[in-house]
Amino acid sequence: MTAAQRAMTQLESWPNLVSGSPRCAVGRSFGTPGTPARAGYELIHFHCDDAADVCLTRAAVDRLRPQLRHSSALRVRPGASWITVLLDCDMDIALLLTLVSVGLKAHDDALAVVIGEGQRGPAADCPSPPCDWEVRAKPVAHAPLATAAPPPSTEVRRGLRATWKAVGRLIPHGH
Repeated sequence: MTAAQRAMTQLESWPNLVSGSPRCAVGRSFGTPGTPARAGYELIHFHCDDAADVCLTRAAVDRLRPQLRHSSALRVRPGASWITVLLDCDMDIALLLTLVSVGLKAHDDALAVVIGEGQRGPAADCPSPPCDWEVRAKPVAHAPLATAAPPPSTEVRRGLRATWKAVGRLIPHGH
């Protein structure tokens, strides 16, 4: 059983999470169930067997950023709400579950602010932004093939040779 499967097994026992297919249609997600008063939101995406993406609010990511930098199991992109947790061992699963708790609290706090201000719309209906995979799930239009590029000029070739020589000096030979 992979670390992701062990984490999913533990998350299935949480009463405030439901499992399903993610909006990005890649893998499996966990989120909060919807109620008549408000829509549910996606919190965790498992896109592969060795990683999970957790959606926190940007405010929560900014607040935790100094601590998040110290973990080699985390990938945080600037300005993103989704954090990737690399799952390799039981400590990584524990870290994921902790971040899920933080995410639940952060989203509930953000939703309470939105509802308290009387706002309706996408922010109130779905506080989790699209994950990184959602953009990739859309078909990509490819440009037509271009004709072959002309051969590089002699100046460009000299520059490439000089670069190869410099790199050759830095890389130990015979390995």
